[in-house]
Amino acid sequence: MEDEVDRLVAAWRRERPDLDVEPLEVLSRVSRLARHLDRARRLAFAEHSLEPWEFDVLTSLRRAGAPYQLSPGQLLTQTLVTSGTMTNRIDRLAKKGLVERLPDPSDRRGVLVRLTAEGRDRADQALAGLLDQERAILAELSRAQRAELAALLRQLTAPFDNIPT
Repeated sequence: MEDEVDRLVAAWRRERPDLDVEPLEVLSRVSRLARHLDRARRLAFAEHSLEPWEFDVLTSLRRAGAPYQLSPGQLLTQTLVTSGTMTNRIDRLAKKGLVERLPDPSDRRGVLVRLTAEGRDRADQALAGLLDQERAILAELSRAQRAELAALLRQLTAPFDNIPT
């Protein structure tokens, strides 16, 4: 079965036979898949009245385990945004009743951000919806193929995820 990347690669091979366009066969597909995943994620989150960034913050807190709280600094590390952006996000989520700020008992000047019961429910429901969307995207692959693909993608992404900061 031919896809858009096959047509793109064939055109470049015709127009620029002097170039090795083989990387496009993998990375253009990854790029196109990322766009499809972004659409599926936005749809899954919208069904639960969440923006992607809201899901990221809520699920960071949810993954932390009970009592579902992190410092703003820990949230920064997990979501890769600036401190100003995180402050704004926490404010907006608190206004919606999805998180609350609490004093940090180990640092009088610090705060902890805790998931509310509603925030936890919303995160759980949105995650279930996202997983349904993602299962549908992967439906054409066998369990073994999914495991192989995951291993290959891990091999490509691990160097980026393990760069010393």
